Amino acid sequence: MRPILLQGHERALNQIRYNKDGDLLFSVSKDKVICAWYTSNGERLGTYSGHQGAIWSVDISPNNQLLASGAADNAVKLWDVRTGECVKTWEFPTAVKRVEFSEDGKQLLAVTEKRMGYLGTIVVYDIRYGDDLTDQANEYSLRITCEESKATVAGWSYLDKYIISAHEDGSVTQWDAKTGELLMSMEVHEFDTPINDLQSSPDRTYFITAGKDKTAKIVSARDLSILKNFVADTPLNTAAITPKKDFVILGGGQAAMDVTTTSARQGKFEARFYHKIFEDEIGRVRGHFGPLNTVAVHPQGISYASGGEDGYVRLHAFDKSYFDFMYEVEREQTRK
Repeated sequence: MRPILLQGHERALNQIRYNKDGDLLFSVSKDKVICAWYTSNGERLGTYSGHQGAIWSVDISPNNQLLASGAADNAVKLWDVRTGECVKTWEFPTAVKRVEFSEDGKQLLAVTEKRMGYLGTIVVYDIRYGDDLTDQANEYSLRITCEESKATVAGWSYLDKYIISAHEDGSVTQWDAKTGELLMSMEVHEFDTPINDLQSSPDRTYFITAGKDKTAKIVSARDLSILKNFVADTPLNTAAITPKKDFVILGGGQAAMDVTTTSARQGKFEARFYHKIFEDEIGRVRGHFGPLNTVAVHPQGISYASGGEDGYVRLHAFDKSYFDFMYEVEREQTRK
């Protein structure tokens, strides 16, 4: 897998996202710029400029019309994907750490930071499409206040029935997406170890979390039961589930202050592939010169991309050997 190196950011990557068709990739970093890339060749399609602080999160609507971003300038911005125009800005008292469109694209959630006397919140806006994309609601349709522990990330479950949030204390919470009622909360990672990422399966019936406790968990969206546990040797910043093949991809690495030349040589900055069913590590992909902050997988499962603290996005197209790999057969042969 020879990667395409995407050089468009000057600072560390925070999140990357494929669109639903998989032909475009969007990346955000601490340098205030959103980049759009063609996944076929890595060519940069354009940029979206307007934020005044580090951009923490990005997502694209299922119909490819709108792009949402959340940033340290305490704002969520909505962009016309085609023209690059900012069509709406929502202001908040604190930074916005995650944005995500609902499965049907008709709603957008945003996770705000707990800071300066403000509690962390999850807010939901109704999204309107049509000829005039600037015609958006000024007020949120739902607001959830996280009183116990601040939410670090959040996403939508199957059929947009629940909002699932992951928290700083290692817990995961299920909320009613219509009323905002707290339905249940489970301690998924070690107590008081933050969950850094949460990504859903293609059908949104389960999701994967990545924690600072060096583990990733697959959790049921229905009852928050832990289905699988993946153990790494470094704190994890991101995790993704691959379509087609039964794999998950984990990324992370030690914080810059903890990194030594020894740990760098030991390969702490690799993308780790695990078998989704058997929980075994099956391979690693090198390349980044710092911790991996974000990983995303092509909707058809034909490629994946990673973004690192080094400011680079690496786009990997899976080769034939990846699709031919019969892990179950090899595992049985080993047992015999």
